[in-house]
Amino acid sequence: MGDSDAAKPLVNGKMDNVDDEEQKLSVAKEELKQLTKQLEKAEDEKSRLQLAKLSAEDSKKEASKDLIALQQQGERRQEEFSQTVKGIQNDISMLENGNKDLMEKLKKSQAKLQAKKTESATLQQKFKIHVQIPEKKVKFTRKEEDSDDSGQHIKGVFTIAQRPSVLLKGGQALITFEEEKVAAQILKMAKCTVSCDKDKVHVKPKSLTLDPFVKFEIHLDVSTKTLSYSNVPFPLSEERMRDRLEISFSKPSRGGGEVQRVDYDKHTGKGQITFLNTGVAERLALKRKYSVDMDREVNVNVDLVYNYTLKKFQTFCGTPKRTILLYGIADFQDEEDLQDHLEIHFQKPSNYGGEVECIKYVSGGNEVKAFFTEDVAEMEA
Repeated sequence: MGDSDAAKPLVNGKMDNVDDEEQKLSVAKEELKQLTKQLEKAEDEKSRLQLAKLSAEDSKKEASKDLIALQQQGERRQEEFSQTVKGIQNDISMLENGNKDLMEKLKKSQAKLQAKKTESATLQQKFKIHVQIPEKKVKFTRKEEDSDDSGQHIKGVFTIAQRPSVLLKGGQALITFEEEKVAAQILKMAKCTVSCDKDKVHVKPKSLTLDPFVKFEIHLDVSTKTLSYSNVPFPLSEERMRDRLEISFSKPSRGGGEVQRVDYDKHTGKGQITFLNTGVAERLALKRKYSVDMDREVNVNVDLVYNYTLKKFQTFCGTPKRTILLYGIADFQDEEDLQDHLEIHFQKPSNYGGEVECIKYVSGGNEVKAFFTEDVAEMEA
């Protein structure tokens, strides 16, 4: 009994130890299980991170490739831009050079144009006839039948011929010989010595170039049915003005006649009246004035309608073959006396002269316009 009672506490102690071990083992297993789960999670996280790392590296590689491509594209664009800028700069330079050349050409053209304008103005001045043609009676020579005209127009042709001329200055003389060969002989001489009583005068001959002169025809057409008027006031409306004009020019008591057409310009106060019959316009034009009924009687100016046409305009410029110019003549005698001495000298065959047709000497300080008769045979165009 005693031994058995002594063994019971020992067994119970061992049982308690076993329970403790089992409990520890259970806790350890639980911890192991927890650690395993944590390890699995850690492994999963590691795998995930590795995959994310691999994906990030792939993205980085792709981004690097894209960056390199963008850089290369940027470099190409930069090169293209540089080439474009260079091309534009070259174009600008070429345009500037072209513009500079064009400006130079423009300046030269403007200079040429100005020179041409100056030349044109000079020629216009030369060919312009500054003369008041006096009234002259015209002799009726013949009538040309015109079946299409029916007597509605009076037509005339006038030939205007400007006489050739040259400005003769002081110390100069003009001599016209009967024969061309005499003038040609004198022109071969460098100078001529003319005896004037006890003195001698040295003169130099040279050929003469005439100022340009013109010849043209004026074709005149005068209407026998149309009358022009002017100096008409404008107190009424344009339509009423036309009516008043037609009524006034239709009155036979004032010399008028049946009106076919009225033309009126309110801005100028001028116009034309066309009558049905011929002769009325001519009759009224002789009066120069005509009374028109407005709000009061007004005298207006009337005249025939003239149409001018310039035709066959010709210009001439030449050298007379029988006339020479003497210049460098010293002014020491009376003008007429010296002219006589010149004529005597150049009439002598011993001086290579001949029959003098005309001579004119101008003393110093004077100027004379010398005119020539038109002689086509002696002119060199």
